[in-house]
Amino acid sequence: QVQLVESGGGLVQAGGSLSLSCAASGTILSIKHMGWYRQVPGMQRELVAGITWGNTEYGDFVKGRFTISRDNAVNTVYLQMNSLKPEDTAVYYCRVQTSGLNWARGDYWGQGTQVTVSS
Repeated sequence: QVQLVESGGGLVQAGGSLSLSCAASGTILSIKHMGWYRQVPGMQRELVAGITWGNTEYGDFVKGRFTISRDNAVNTVYLQMNSLKPEDTAVYYCRVQTSGLNWARGDYWGQGTQVTVSS
């Protein structure tokens, strides 16, 4: 099993910055994907940013405002969010997909952290 611990988030004014982090622990042979997703009530969860086998992907709405990074030594993924907008308000979830032997493969989600951007 893999546990995810998210930190960061909170309330910020429009134009401000926030950073999120997510640390994965447990039995991990290798990690295929680490990423951040967000969800607002009544909407589908969407990709904010992710790193899959070293390749980085961002949601179209990011437009250069956010940066995702990963520290493989501690199995932690970070999301630096700048120039935040009120429409970025959502619950942000960390996702980790592990790989390797069959018993080690899994798809895990964090508990979510609220990001609120005031206008």
